[in-house]
Amino acid sequence: MSFIPLDQLRSSGPGSSQAISHPLDRARPATSSAESGPEHVEPSTPLRLDPEQGRLVEGQPSAISSSSSSLAISHQPSAISRPRLPSWFKVEAKTGPDYLDLKQTMDRLKLHTICEEARCPNRWECWNARTATFLIFGDICTRRCHYCSVETGRPLAVDHGEPRRVAEAVQALGLRHAVITSVNRDELTDGGAAIFAETIRQTRQLSPACTIEVLIPDFEGNEAALAMVCAEQPEILNHNIETVRRLFPAIRPQGKYQRSIELLGKAKQLGMTTKSGLILGMGETIGEAREVMRDLRTVNCDIITIGQYLQPTREHLPVARFYDPSEFITLKEEGLTLGFTHVESGPLVRSSYHAEQQIVPAS
Repeated sequence: MSFIPLDQLRSSGPGSSQAISHPLDRARPATSSAESGPEHVEPSTPLRLDPEQGRLVEGQPSAISSSSSSLAISHQPSAISRPRLPSWFKVEAKTGPDYLDLKQTMDRLKLHTICEEARCPNRWECWNARTATFLIFGDICTRRCHYCSVETGRPLAVDHGEPRRVAEAVQALGLRHAVITSVNRDELTDGGAAIFAETIRQTRQLSPACTIEVLIPDFEGNEAALAMVCAEQPEILNHNIETVRRLFPAIRPQGKYQRSIELLGKAKQLGMTTKSGLILGMGETIGEAREVMRDLRTVNCDIITIGQYLQPTREHLPVARFYDPSEFITLKEEGLTLGFTHVESGPLVRSSYHAEQQIVPAS
C-alpha cells in the first residue's frame, strides 16, 4: 500500500498526454458503427479562463493561488503546467481482493466505469468497498466540457446488450447500491433514455434488493425522455449542475444552466429524490457557489455533492483556486440550513462518493 500525490495520478493512464477532441460535428454524415470507430482530431491549443471575459480563451494555463481568501488568476503564462497540490490531496492507492474482483468483473463483461474514465481520485477507496459507477453507452461523449477527461468524438453504435451486462455485474458483485451514468449521446432522439430505463429494469430483475441511482445528462430538455427514466423509479435521480451560472456557457458550452435546473425540478414533480453536484475551483466565487445551492433548493433538490476541481490534463481548464477543507465544511453546514437532506462536501468529493449513505436520509 502506498500514498500517491494526485498530481501524479491525474497525469497517469491512457491518453493522459493527449488533448481533448472537438465536439461532434453535426454537419458530417451521422455514422455510428463499430467499424467506423471514434473520430479523432488534432490536439487543441491549451485553454485558460479569462476572468474578465468569463469565458475560455486560447493560451497558456494561468498561474493560480491556493489561498482561500480570493480568486487569483494571473494573465501571465505560468512557468509550470500545473501547480503543486495542497498537502490535503493525498490518496491511498491500495488494491485488495475486492478491488481486483471488481476490476476483473468489469473487464470480463466489457463494461466501463466513470471512475476510470474521469480519473476519480477515490477509485481505490470505492473499489475496495465494492462500489463503482457504471458508465453506459461506451466511453466516447458527444459533448466537450472543458473540465472533463472523458473523450469527445463520434460515438460507437448503441450496445443493446449492455443493460443486461450491467445487471449481471451488479449481481456478481453483490452490490447493495448501484450508480449508473452515461456519456452524452445527443445524436439519439431520446438522448439514451430508453437504455437507461432498460438498465434499471434489468438490474431490478437480477438484484431486486439493490437500490439504484442514475446520473443522467440533460437530454437536451426532452421531457418525455426524462419521464421514461423516472417511470422506472430509481431511488435517486442525479443530474450534475457542475458550475455556476456565469461560467456555464464557457465551461459547458453545449449545456444550459437553467435547463439543468428545470430538469431537476421536473424530476422532483415526477416523484424523484433528486441530487446534483457542484465542482469548485474553476473560476467561480464563493458567493456564486452559494447562489447555485439556492437555485437547486428552489426546485427542491434533495442532495448535493461539492468537490474540488482537479485539472485532468494540460489541455483542460486550469485550476483557478484550491479551496481550503474548512470552506467545504462551511458549505456543508450552509447546505443543510438551506434544506438539503444530505450534503457531501470536501476536496475529494465526487458525484457518486458515499452514494449509498445518501439513500437513508433522502428517503
